[in-house]
Amino acid sequence: MSDCESIVILDSQIIESRIRENQIKRSIEENRCIVCELNKRIVGFMIYHKFFFGHLFIDLIIVSPNTRRLGIAKNLMKYVEVFSEKKLFSSTNKSNSQMQKVFQSLGYIESGLIENLDEGDPEIIYVKLID
Repeated sequence: MSDCESIVILDSQIIESRIRENQIKRSIEENRCIVCELNKRIVGFMIYHKFFFGHLFIDLIIVSPNTRRLGIAKNLMKYVEVFSEKKLFSSTNKSNSQMQKVFQSLGYIESGLIENLDEGDPEIIYVKLID
């Protein structure tokens, strides 16, 4: 919980709102939040859950803009693969080509599309089949 405020601040810098503060607090309390530190500063975090049809789902990945392209998102995703079972799911907007490249580089495949979450920007569901 000592990192909570730093995580919320990072998130709010990206989305310009503290709307996810309670979600972040809950994920920390339930040990479903993983952080990445660089020089003793939180530069990224990931929230996951197991409510997606009983499968692990990476719900949110945030990386500070000035530390992007250093492999932080990839390393967070690889970390959660260790305790995933046969399938690991996540998603991103169709407009987020950078995140789509991250998924593809880690061996995720498209698994579906959800319309009407964000107006005019469908959500692409990805799955990684774990050996």
